[in-house]
Amino acid sequence: MADTKREIERKYEATDATRLPDLSRVAGVGRVEKRGVTELDAVYYDTAGLRLAADSLTLRRRTGGADEGWHLKFPVATGIRDELHEPLADTLPRSFAALLRSRLRHTEPAPVVRLLSSRDVRHLTDENGTLLAEVSVDTVCAERLAGEGTGTTATWTEIEVELADDGDPAFLDAVEKRLRKAGVRPSESSSKLARALAETAPVRKEKRRTEEDPQTTGDHVLTYVRKQIRTIVDLDPAVRRDLPDSVHKMRVATRRLRSAFKTYRRILDREVTDPVGAELKWLAGELGVDRDQEVLDQRLGERTEALPGTLVLGPVRGRLKVWSAARRTGSRRRITDVLDGKRYLALLDTLDALAADPPLRPAASRAPGKELPRAVLKDYEKLARRMGHALEHPPGPERDAAMHEARKAAKRARYAGDAARPALGKPAKRFAKRVKAVQSVLGDHQDSVVARDALRGLAIQAHAAGETTFTWGLLYGHEEATADARERELPEVWARASDPVLRADLKH
Repeated sequence: MADTKREIERKYEATDATRLPDLSRVAGVGRVEKRGVTELDAVYYDTAGLRLAADSLTLRRRTGGADEGWHLKFPVATGIRDELHEPLADTLPRSFAALLRSRLRHTEPAPVVRLLSSRDVRHLTDENGTLLAEVSVDTVCAERLAGEGTGTTATWTEIEVELADDGDPAFLDAVEKRLRKAGVRPSESSSKLARALAETAPVRKEKRRTEEDPQTTGDHVLTYVRKQIRTIVDLDPAVRRDLPDSVHKMRVATRRLRSAFKTYRRILDREVTDPVGAELKWLAGELGVDRDQEVLDQRLGERTEALPGTLVLGPVRGRLKVWSAARRTGSRRRITDVLDGKRYLALLDTLDALAADPPLRPAASRAPGKELPRAVLKDYEKLARRMGHALEHPPGPERDAAMHEARKAAKRARYAGDAARPALGKPAKRFAKRVKAVQSVLGDHQDSVVARDALRGLAIQAHAAGETTFTWGLLYGHEEATADARERELPEVWARASDPVLRADLKH
């Protein structure tokens, strides 16, 4: 597994004549230590179309410095990136190739830029010698290695301030204040690579095309569809790195995209989208194996911890832990195998092709004021039918199943409202918010159904092992009470979501 660090830094413009101000006067700094000059030689890799740079990803092989080797950087927020490091090798590390697979697909990255940097480093420490930040003045020479502008070079000098591990980001503000007083200004480039690509581009520069505001119904639907496709691709490395909530977010994106295909069948040809939707359903199912167990583990764990200690009889926590481990064995490996498989990569290729050449129907050219409300209201009508079935059933398994079906319809109606929001504004926002409340109630009810089934199984295991089942029965009763509360809450929440005014506003 690659070493990972959170990189928080800021870059500033400089010239050969720029001199750093006295940084010992920055609040909190006890000493400025000169660390000498280091020569760095970095080759940056990308696809022919610069796919990684377009997504603000950085892949390089660097010699020189204490951390020479392969580096892969993922953006987190402005000025913040996760940097992964692998030892120096002649070829791209397998771990990096996997993390980039959703972008690289069937291609190999190639050298695009070489940067030679002379780095003059200073450490800012507090009175106890604890590192606060590293400040470097970098003299850079860039050479374009591929594509237009091959052989073109550029040189510049920049100042970089990188926060120490676990440092306070507010410290960077204090350093910047001091630099600004000395006339030093923030860099317009987000990274050395971005600047190198810009400054080694052909002299003939075309005006950057700005994405036009969506006008037609098709424009709005495609904007939403493309957003979900990008989300799936962007989350692929996060899922592989097992980052918190990444599986859930990726699963949601697949569901939103599949839902959009169903909701907007008048806009996108279902002969094309239905097969894609089937593959998205498969992917969501594969992702759900681990996610569903994760949700159940959290629910049962929290319920158990909330009980007074005197009511937790027998090895309840230990049995929960063993039960969970047995159900999740190999789940991470399974997800990775899915993401490395031909079926998943073929799906990504299909999604790219669909986004590039969308199967638009005649209604796509119409104004969104009529087509989008029509699609949203159609999903609402389906939800209303299912809610009617759910509410007419007495409590029991049939009602549980009906509420689960209503939950699926609520999710689709909510997604429809979200997709229409850029065009329809506040009415779509209010509609989606009210339907989300219905979905939340139905979702908690369904979680209680699943939890009760799991608790019954755990009680049977405990009984067979000669353990007391008191606590399992108590937890089961709590889940029954939760389900009952959600069932009593549902009519009022549905009444707010089914207010005719909400639907009328969508049409105006």
